[in-house]
Amino acid sequence: MNTVAVVGASLAGLSAARALRAQGYDRRLVLIGDETHRPYDRPPLSKEFLKGSMDEADLSLESDDEDLGIEWILGTRADGLDLGGRTVRLADGRGVRADGVVLATGSSARRLPGGEGLAGVHVLRTLEDARALRDDLARGGRLVVVGGGFVGAEVASTARQLGLDVTYVVSGPAPLAGPLGPAMAEALVGVHGDHGVRVLCGTGVRGVTGGERVDAVLLEDGRSIPADIVVAGIGATPGTDWLVGSGVELWNGVLCGADGTTNVPEVVAVGDCAAWYEPALGAHRRIEHWTGANERPAAAVAALLSGGTASIAPPRPPYFWSDQYGVRIQFAGHGAHADSVAIEDGSPDDRSFLAVYRRAGAPVAVLGVNRAKQFTRWRRQLATAVAGAGLV
Repeated sequence: MNTVAVVGASLAGLSAARALRAQGYDRRLVLIGDETHRPYDRPPLSKEFLKGSMDEADLSLESDDEDLGIEWILGTRADGLDLGGRTVRLADGRGVRADGVVLATGSSARRLPGGEGLAGVHVLRTLEDARALRDDLARGGRLVVVGGGFVGAEVASTARQLGLDVTYVVSGPAPLAGPLGPAMAEALVGVHGDHGVRVLCGTGVRGVTGGERVDAVLLEDGRSIPADIVVAGIGATPGTDWLVGSGVELWNGVLCGADGTTNVPEVVAVGDCAAWYEPALGAHRRIEHWTGANERPAAAVAALLSGGTASIAPPRPPYFWSDQYGVRIQFAGHGAHADSVAIEDGSPDDRSFLAVYRRAGAPVAVLGVNRAKQFTRWRRQLATAVAGAGLV
């Protein structure tokens, strides 16, 4: 391959570029990003950056002495992929011809109905989003957070620490019920209440109201919640619209094997846009977490450089963490695969416990709340079990 193009300039794209160089690729490497920034770390956007304890320079994912020999094309999005001409088409009219392509275009935040163009209504995905939200939070007032995922929970925590009045609206039974399951999510609801956050569960949001600026959130059960600021953390859409009609197979993201390979030779996908096959589940799934974007590109690059002939170990079980109100929440594995979950040590009342998820008696996931050492041991066990299952 004389040229490899990495489309997407966030963590997954940078990790792919690093893996290419580490695995011996020494020719032309082009990294394309729709933002004007070089790759930056997103997890702090909902925590330290919002609080002002971290500035933009601290977010950089590149070290000062790192030189990967990358040709950077920033500030323009990919607009199409011409497989016949092996060309990535850009929105500004240019094209990048490449012998190999790494798709790492991430995802975009879903928005609340009626919030378009209304001041005070935010999503949190990019640095620009975080700047705007940080400025608004500095005004103080009443914040309504919508959505039961990690972004919503972390923003609620950060805003409360900044002194705002916070209401947290979740359509499911509890915040984090999706990733943790209802039982363990309900065990953690009290963490928000401990810090004065009102949590409203079991109702969706119909929309927002206001003139030039938002003044309320309308719930599906008929209630209206006054709001000066609204943050929507209601999920994300994979960045694959530019690939429609290209010939790359799509299904809630780019459909991939367990090594990131697609149905098209010399095209692999990584990060939030990629739906990898998960051997432990027997199904495809998008892993939208920092660790996956950091670790999995090495396997995809190995497959790309070998033409798909490399023996690739199964991906490690998904892992994520979240810091809320000083509580560290860690999770590894596939909780949705479990048929039971039990607290092995500690107590939710103490905001410190470890829970193990099992299927047919075998552990498939583990949750640690302020139990870092125990959690780390269990995470190793899960990884060993997956590795022992053999190569893909």
